[in-house]
Amino acid sequence: MTYTIDDLKVLMARLRDPETGCPWDTKQTFRSIVPHTLEEAHEVADAIEREDYGNLEDELGDLLFQVIFYSQIGAEEGHFGFDSVVDNLVRKLVRRHPHVFPQGTLESRIDPDNRPSETWIKESWERIKAEERAQEQKSDSADTPSPSRLDGIARALPAMVRAEKLQKRAARHGFDWPNIEPVFDKLHEEIDELKEAWQAAEAGLGNRDAVEDELGDVLFVCVNLARFMKVNPEQAIGRTNHKFEARFKAIEETLDKEGRSFDGESLEALDAVWQSVKGVEKKT
Repeated sequence: MTYTIDDLKVLMARLRDPETGCPWDTKQTFRSIVPHTLEEAHEVADAIEREDYGNLEDELGDLLFQVIFYSQIGAEEGHFGFDSVVDNLVRKLVRRHPHVFPQGTLESRIDPDNRPSETWIKESWERIKAEERAQEQKSDSADTPSPSRLDGIARALPAMVRAEKLQKRAARHGFDWPNIEPVFDKLHEEIDELKEAWQAAEAGLGNRDAVEDELGDVLFVCVNLARFMKVNPEQAIGRTNHKFEARFKAIEETLDKEGRSFDGESLEALDAVWQSVKGVEKKT
């Protein structure tokens, strides 16, 4: 027997049953589940990064469960249910892909010999999303401030991801560097300002907020560099995290084999092993 999405919906309803359900599940709310959703999304990304596709299947199931959970709570509170979530998603994707569904229906098909250009597709995508944002603004209160071209970028995104999205949105409206060279210049400028802020704080002439602000500016420019280089900054720092972790563990293993204590070694000795590990990496 193979279970289906309908079975999963029944399972979720059973878990949330106030009389016979799971005590933990019944007391959850939209807000309380958010940390678990973020964790599950990161575990999906980690499985992909490690190319662990057997585990990826399991992690995708956990992530899907989050959607079912939110939908069950939505149905209980009279906001929405899983079926309406699916219906809304399909309608939105059909609407945003006129180059695949030319008549605006799931059944319609594009003529493969008359496909629009990638430029047209990209412009169409952005135009449709802009129209959706404008429509959302109209449905809000009359007291809502005038819409911004940066509206719709979720504040709950990881800061580096949101920085990239903000930059891309601004760039589409002409607010961008002409090329990568001035971005390098800006990075050097921001590093100098960070150093000045830190030195002032250390001397009691400044405050830590200024240091945090300047460090944020440095990171923001680094995201700009990544964007110009067409490198995903989140993936880039993820690769560096993995590399650092692997090298650190290699140092531990090397010292263990030599009968040396990590905590008893000087920084110079640890760095020497670090360089040795890097040398092995280059050879392999």
